[in-house]
Amino acid sequence: MSERRIGEWIAIRTHENGHVAELVLDRPKAMNAVSTEMGRLIGQATAELAADRDVRVVVLTSTHERAFCVGADLKERNSFTDADLVRQRPHARACYTGVLELPMPTVAAVHGFALGGGYELALSCDVIVADRTAVVGLPEVSVGVIPGGGGTQLLPRRVGAARAAELIFSARRVEAAEARELGMVDLLVDEGQDRVEALALAARIAGNSPVGLRAAKRALRLGHGLDLRAGLEVEDAAWRSVAFSGDRAEGVAAFNEKRKPDWPGE
Repeated sequence: MSERRIGEWIAIRTHENGHVAELVLDRPKAMNAVSTEMGRLIGQATAELAADRDVRVVVLTSTHERAFCVGADLKERNSFTDADLVRQRPHARACYTGVLELPMPTVAAVHGFALGGGYELALSCDVIVADRTAVVGLPEVSVGVIPGGGGTQLLPRRVGAARAAELIFSARRVEAAEARELGMVDLLVDEGQDRVEALALAARIAGNSPVGLRAAKRALRLGHGLDLRAGLEVEDAAWRSVAFSGDRAEGVAAFNEKRKPDWPGE
């Protein structure tokens, strides 16, 4: 494993010969609260990861023992003028959309508190692995705002419109077992095992074709919410983007030769 820092509060660790990248939230004194600078660093890190053709999977993790991320830095916000808030907004949007728009599969490893913007970071990932200490929710209306990092759009896609409305309007915090039942998280693991299990899942995913993975994610994301006919057109376009690739040729050859594929990634 190797590690490089992105500013003071973000690290990128590489695993599995560089095919799995761990995007680490490391602002322990603030339980990873997303300040203007923290958001800027996340945006920078995701831009670098998006451009790295060696990375097949990204895992979003936290170094804090009791929290994944507690959301926006309200201590910083308390000193903001209206103009400050306007200036911060592009950095905030780049932070969340940076995770959401990563072209490779993404996995969030959640323990402890994942609230507000913290839960929105997890929602921006394709799969959420949570341990039994996890507490998730979108409590923004309790402090006079709304989920502004994608929560009003991403949560209904997971749990349905009515359930998302109840969760957002009530601002309630949801513990791990119920969150799994509602579909707010995907995999529930033993306490302290969220990072281990998320990295293990990422390693399994990373064994597959990088071209296929990116195309499958594109089809899943772009096709969601479309009618079936339109969705199948999205799928067909994604299929055509991989059907004549080096990865497809290598995958078929490796299957017939009963060996592990050596993906060219193109």
